[in-house]
Amino acid sequence: MSIERVAVTPAAEALLRKLQGIHGPLMFHQSGGCCDGSAPMCFPRGEFKLGQEDVYLGTIVDTPFYISGSQFEYWQHTHLTVDVVKGRGSGFSAEAPEGVRFLIRSRVFTDDEHHALQKEGPPPRGPQPG
Repeated sequence: MSIERVAVTPAAEALLRKLQGIHGPLMFHQSGGCCDGSAPMCFPRGEFKLGQEDVYLGTIVDTPFYISGSQFEYWQHTHLTVDVVKGRGSGFSAEAPEGVRFLIRSRVFTDDEHHALQKEGPPPRGPQPG
């Protein structure tokens, strides 16, 4: 049983599809610090340089989602859901001109999910193909 580490709300999915029509393939990176706090940042794919410590959590709406290795250490027990709300976030993220911002909603994995994730082993690090 593969446990999903990241998901997307219908509103965020619709926005991602709109942004893909504007920018082409996208990617997310979740950092833990500067600029817009710990907001997920959406970039045209290839415009953000991933490091070997960045952790690949999965793909939502054909968009790979990465988290910094240090932030993953804090959030490894947490399921993340990308949502969108009105208001301006960081000027660096692709949704900023739309007057909305992506944000993360989270919950702790259940005991069953946690055990399944332990069996799967850690998620891959560094840029992933595709």
